Amino acid sequence: MGRLFVLTLEGKIYSCKHCGTHLALSESIVSKSFHCRHGKAYLFSKVVNVTSGEIENRIMMTGMHTVADIFCVCCGSIVGWKYETAHEKSQKYKEGKSVLERFKISGPDGSHYWASHETHVAGSDADDV
Repeated sequence: MGRLFVLTLEGKIYSCKHCGTHLALSESIVSKSFHCRHGKAYLFSKVVNVTSGEIENRIMMTGMHTVADIFCVCCGSIVGWKYETAHEKSQKYKEGKSVLERFKISGPDGSHYWASHETHVAGSDADDV
């Protein structure tokens, strides 16, 4: 394995809740109205320090999307997914953007999001943007 290069961000930072690696800035948030199996999720225009998994088609609440799970580059924890292709015309704005699941990241103030036991969303996507 080669040398690991990790970017350090400055500002209001969202980071991996397991190892603290910086993932995104709050100014990169496009939407906070996304949902996943564990509850809330945020759509970001830019994330760093992640690697992508296999690209696959998934049926989500807003239709078919081609996505890849994204993982923290330091600890390997899954932190969300990246939209490669949106098949619905109205969803094209998501392409190239990433979703970070709040349950898997720490907020700028160090806060963690705790999923409720009542949260059972079938599929992962935005309710309304």
